[in-house]
Amino acid sequence: MLIYHGSNIAVESPKLIVPNRALDFGSGFYTTMNIEQAKSFAKNVVNRNEGIGKPTISYFEIHFDNVLKELNVLKFDSPDNDWLDFVYANRTLKYTGEQYEVIIGPVANDTIYRTFRLFESGDIDRETVIKRLNVTKLFNQITFRSERAIAKLKFIKSEVI
Repeated sequence: MLIYHGSNIAVESPKLIVPNRALDFGSGFYTTMNIEQAKSFAKNVVNRNEGIGKPTISYFEIHFDNVLKELNVLKFDSPDNDWLDFVYANRTLKYTGEQYEVIIGPVANDTIYRTFRLFESGDIDRETVIKRLNVTKLFNQITFRSERAIAKLKFIKSEVI
C-alpha cells in the first residue's frame, strides 16, 4: 500500500523529530493514505515556514499486515470518545498513557481545531463534539513513533507539487 508524507522538502529517510507544536498523536513521523491531504499538508508546511522550501510529497510503501503483527499499534476507526480523549490529551501535552509505535486514525483538521477550542473552553460538550466530527469528512493519518516503525517504510519517490 502507498502512503504519503507532505512537507517542504523530500523525505527519503524519515526521522523521529520532536515537533515545535502539539500534534494529534504526539511526536512522530506523520503520513496519510490520501494524496490530496498530503498535498494540503505540504502547502501548509511551506506557509508555516514562511515560504522556505517547496511543497513536496514523499511516497512510501508499507505492508500493514506486518506492522499490525509486529508493532504496538493503536487504531481509531472513527472520531469517537476514545479518539477525542487521546487527541485532546496529546494536543494539550497531557497524554501519559501507553506509548504506541504506530497510531492510525482520523486527522483533526483546521475546522476541527475550532471545535476543539470550543470544547476546551466549555462552550460545547463532548456529545456535541462527537456529533460535529462525525458529520465532517475526516481524512486519516498514520503516525510512526519508533525507529522500528519507521523501518517498515520503503521510500518510493518524491515530487514537488
